[in-house]
Amino acid sequence: MDAVTLARLQFAFTVGFHFLIVPVSIGLSVMMVIAERRFRRSGLVEDRRASDFWIRLFTTTFAIGVATGITMEFAFGTNWADYSRFVGDIFGAPLAAEGVFAFFLESTFLGVLLFGRGRVSNKFYYVSTWLVAAGAHLSALWIIIANSWQQTPAGFAVIDGRAQLTDFFAAAFNPSTLPRYFHTVASTWVAGAFIAAAIAAWYMLRDREHDFARKVMPAALTVALLASLAMPIIGDFHARQVAATQPAKLAAFEGIYPTQTHAPMAVVGWVDTNTQTVRGIKIPNVLSVLVGYSANTKITGLDAYKPADRPPVQLTFQSYHLMVLLGFWLIAVAIAGLVQWRRGKLAQSRGLLWAIVATAPLTILAIQSGWMAAEVGRQPWIVYGQLRTVDAASKVVPAAQIAATMTGFGLIYLVLFIGWMRIFFGVVKRGPEAIAVPGQDVTLPETAGATERTHTDRPATTY
Repeated sequence: MDAVTLARLQFAFTVGFHFLIVPVSIGLSVMMVIAERRFRRSGLVEDRRASDFWIRLFTTTFAIGVATGITMEFAFGTNWADYSRFVGDIFGAPLAAEGVFAFFLESTFLGVLLFGRGRVSNKFYYVSTWLVAAGAHLSALWIIIANSWQQTPAGFAVIDGRAQLTDFFAAAFNPSTLPRYFHTVASTWVAGAFIAAAIAAWYMLRDREHDFARKVMPAALTVALLASLAMPIIGDFHARQVAATQPAKLAAFEGIYPTQTHAPMAVVGWVDTNTQTVRGIKIPNVLSVLVGYSANTKITGLDAYKPADRPPVQLTFQSYHLMVLLGFWLIAVAIAGLVQWRRGKLAQSRGLLWAIVATAPLTILAIQSGWMAAEVGRQPWIVYGQLRTVDAASKVVPAAQIAATMTGFGLIYLVLFIGWMRIFFGVVKRGPEAIAVPGQDVTLPETAGATERTHTDRPATTY
């Protein structure tokens, strides 16, 4: 492969791996706040253990997210030097702001959560959970501001071959920032809620951690359902923004080649690029109606663009539709879970409990698919309409070096992923009942070759 292709693959791999972790981190911050709020209101030992349980899961995820995010910023100066020269005056500001205003906030008050229990007031500790969650969401905002500027650049002028900032607020709140932010954050809430529901379902299947599962399941499924139902509404808002500012991407989403009214929307299908048609199940008129509230709304097709200016249609189409189909699955599972819970039969519905467990990773797949559709759909531009991806890559880094570093990253990330999974699932396997609280007994779950043991005043377990 040539150097540009390898540089694209390397960055896609590193950012894709990082984006496996970030939704879990942000989503778990919401569950952490809910759990600490419950403990603050009840004062029960089991609620404190539940809060500490979510804090541990959040902490290990936050740590791996930091580790995997650093490499991307180095890539801007190595594999994408020409990109950095063009956008550095604009792109650097939100990245710096993310570190100063979001990461420091999140990490500082995470320290309070880890070491401050019993050393600060209960109110300050509770507020700290909110500040950690706020830092996670603020971090997402700054990163999405930077990324959205690439999608719909605004508030700048090109001077001497460089994009220079002319209006900070126009650049930061460009046309795609808010729809992309709301869409992304809602998806992380879905992921965090389904992960929480999956953990509770696993405990129900194992007939353990009964109090924890009983309290977590309805809260998690409620958040999952509300956030999942919000996604089509936010997605509609986002799609109409794409139609106005990136019509080629919208056309690729649905495999639309000729400009047309009464444009259909595909449910599933395959784009035949030779005949420039979509083979599959299509609903007439729906795309035109969704974009302009009328079947007579004109949808600009890919034929309006030169072949060199079109996105990779098949990958954009399939990733977009996978995201949409998974979104409807998430809604269905959340509704089914809540209905069975209200009927008092969820604990006996083992098939549905296993479906909830299996749905947790599908939320991450849906997020990855949406990210892929958004980023592949803006190709061949790295800054839409301003700088092509092929022109943004470094000219002096040979393909062999990129291949070597990509191999190294793959091995390191594999080790990090295995380590994170072992710690994460280790915390889940032990369960909240194994978390020590001063002055309280700790019940350890049964393990192979061991019976249940009870310890009093056991020091806090470290992992």
